[in-house]
Order: sequence, then structure tokens, then C-alpha cells
Amino acid sequence: MSTRILAILQARMSSSRLPGKVLLPLFGEPMLARQIERLRRARRIDQLIVATSSAPSDDPIAEQCAKLGVTCHRGSLDDVLDRFEQAARPYAPQHVVRLTADCPLADPELIDQLIAKHLDSGADYTTNANPPSFPDGLDAEVIRYAVLHIAWREAKRLSEREHVTLYIASQSDRFFIETLSSETDLSALRWTVDEADDLALVERIYAALYPRNAAFTTRDVLALLEEQPELRTMNTSHRRNEGLEKSLEQEKHTQ
Repeated sequence: MSTRILAILQARMSSSRLPGKVLLPLFGEPMLARQIERLRRARRIDQLIVATSSAPSDDPIAEQCAKLGVTCHRGSLDDVLDRFEQAARPYAPQHVVRLTADCPLADPELIDQLIAKHLDSGADYTTNANPPSFPDGLDAEVIRYAVLHIAWREAKRLSEREHVTLYIASQSDRFFIETLSSETDLSALRWTVDEADDLALVERIYAALYPRNAAFTTRDVLALLEEQPELRTMNTSHRRNEGLEKSLEQEKHTQ
């Protein structure tokens, strides 16, 4: 069995800042279901699976995937790189798209653009988030599976095992890395869900846009922010990549 483009959506219930966030209700459905609904519109993804942990706390994610008809792989809770490798291996994909399940405004058109840039350039790793230029919450990465396997085999630091692409992204002299950038810098916008006010913002966006068009786009969200500028600052007190910062800080103290 071989899949050219395999998208892996990582999800867990044990988020420290907003526990169980991936299954919290968002406009009448679990947030995970809302994101999968959007991801299924990406035309360049051949197969989408969810990768969660084998911890009992993540049983509800597996149950939700079964309801949605989405394959769910279960693996290590903390070694997310191993979870990705083990999830991908049965599919023998050429490329893996990494997505995280706290991004219910995920943009299928942007993901397709990222995949196209990755394939056209022949890159080993392509990101739209380093440096950031899109709203936080539209992040996606595409990795050549052979390179993901190298990282799985070689990465040793705990931060490199927890953050799937950190080992690859830190070696631009070894791997061919490409970046997709927004024409307009939108990096100050926060559309991810890590805190209660993040979820409140996304709920407002869905309430305004979903009834009119379930397939609303990033352009629609930006237009809404122009109409209701107070939405822009509902959740701007939080820093981008706080999870990675926390991991690196903890690693310093354990060395």
C-alpha cells in the first residue's frame, strides 16, 4: 500500500493550557470534527489520518475518529516523532503533511499551495511558519518521508522527539528547506486554540461565517475582522510557539 501525500493530524486530550480542547464544542460539533471537515477539502492530500497517543485519556479521540470515519493511529504520548513515523510507515508515503488539531480555521487552499511548492521545488521540508507570515493557526509543514525517517532514527533530544520537525528545521545546511510566505504579513493574528479566549474567538468566527458558507475561507475571516475589528485583539496576549519555548526551557534544566 503506497500513498503519495499522507496528512497526519496530531491530537491529544492532555493539553496543559486548555485540557481536552480538541473535543470541546465548536458551533455544535467537536473542534476536531470541524477541523477535519475543512481538511477534507484539500485536493492534494491523498490520505488523512489522526495520530493520537495510546494513553487512556485519548480514548475519546479514537472514538470520535471512528464516528467520523477517519483512521486513527495510536502511539507514544511524548515521543511525537515516533508516533508520526509509526503512523506513516504502513502507507509508505512519499511525503507527509504535518498538521495539529488545535487549528479549526485550517485553510485547505493554503495547504494545497504548500504541497505544490514542496513538490515543485523538490524540497526535503517545506513550511509556512518559519519565519511566520500567516496567522498563527494556519501552520502546516510538508516533509519528504525519507527525511522524516532520518529524523526519527537520529534525533536524540527530548524537544526533537516532542516537536516532530525541529531536528530537520535546525539543519538547513543538510536538508533542502523551503518556506511559503504570505504576500501580506498576517503573523500578528492568532487563530489557533490554546486558551479559553482563543476558543471564544473561533466560536465567534464560526457563528458569523459558517451558516452562510460552511466552506468559508481565510479571505472571509479577514473580511470579518475588517467588519468587526474588536475580534483582532480578543486573544493577542498570548505568544506564538509557547509550547516549543516551554519544551526548550525544560530541556535546559534537565541537562
